[in-house]
Amino acid sequence: MNVPAELHYTKDHEWIKVEGNTGIIGITDYAQSELGDIVFVDINPGLEEIKMSESFGTIEAVKTVSELYAPVDGKVIEINPKLQDEPQLVNSDPYGEGWLIKIELTNPDQVNQLLDAEAYKNQIA
Repeated sequence: MNVPAELHYTKDHEWIKVEGNTGIIGITDYAQSELGDIVFVDINPGLEEIKMSESFGTIEAVKTVSELYAPVDGKVIEINPKLQDEPQLVNSDPYGEGWLIKIELTNPDQVNQLLDAEAYKNQIA
């Protein structure tokens, strides 16, 4: 499993990459492999903010639907427009083209409550 060291992780298998005051959020390689072929990503296009640990959408695979949980609080800047037509990007490139949303962090200290790569690896082992 690919677990990039520079990211922060939730116990629910989301990741966040922090760049200044911006956070890029997606699901982990482990999560996408467990879900299987992703056919739909449902994030309300009117979503304005997310709250730590609260659902901000769903991701649908051939056999299941899973909630997406916010790793931190933030104001939504962008929802990945490519996922509308290419949800399989989450499978093929979960840490790159398959990102879900970009946010402006409203409480950057929350990142310190998340798992680092080693702790996440231990959780999925």
